[in-house]
Amino acid sequence: MNRDKALRVVKEQLTERRYVHTIGVMETAIKLAEIYKVDAEKAELAAIFHDYAKFRDKEEMRQIIINQKMPHDLLQHHDELWHAPVGAYLVEKEAGITDPEVLEAIRCHTSGKINMSPLDKVLYVADYIEPGRDFPGVEQVRESAMTSLDIAVIQAMKNTITFLLKRNQPVYPDTFHAYNDMTMKVKERKLT
Repeated sequence: MNRDKALRVVKEQLTERRYVHTIGVMETAIKLAEIYKVDAEKAELAAIFHDYAKFRDKEEMRQIIINQKMPHDLLQHHDELWHAPVGAYLVEKEAGITDPEVLEAIRCHTSGKINMSPLDKVLYVADYIEPGRDFPGVEQVRESAMTSLDIAVIQAMKNTITFLLKRNQPVYPDTFHAYNDMTMKVKERKLT
């Protein structure tokens, strides 16, 4: 699917503010893909569709999680996490996107996961640092993203985990596991 068609499809699903965010994520993902030699077309497509389900009815998302046998622990955590895996499912069913790498990047863009692919990392970081984002720690991650995608992912996850802990909110286990996985891999590379 070409960029213009994808953007038209997505625009129908989003508020104007979220559409502007999506454009920022798309542009950032393309830039990161070029720096880190990731397929820029896949990065662009994943970025365009990453928030496809963001404004879906919560009960609809709950039912998709149950009916599609997605991890039920999602339902025990904040519904803000739901739009990523539900979005991957709906993007395939409604928009006809079937590339498994693109769908997986969409699926894990809020939580991360163990063994993130380079495309997963590009989307995760692009969503975190797109130009419209303005919160403590984002500038440090923006700077890191220009020299180390892995360090940028680790910093973004650390910031997210810290943010949730300070508010006494639960952290989705995949995020902890992804953070540990990334941190250990970076340390191993430094030791060898």
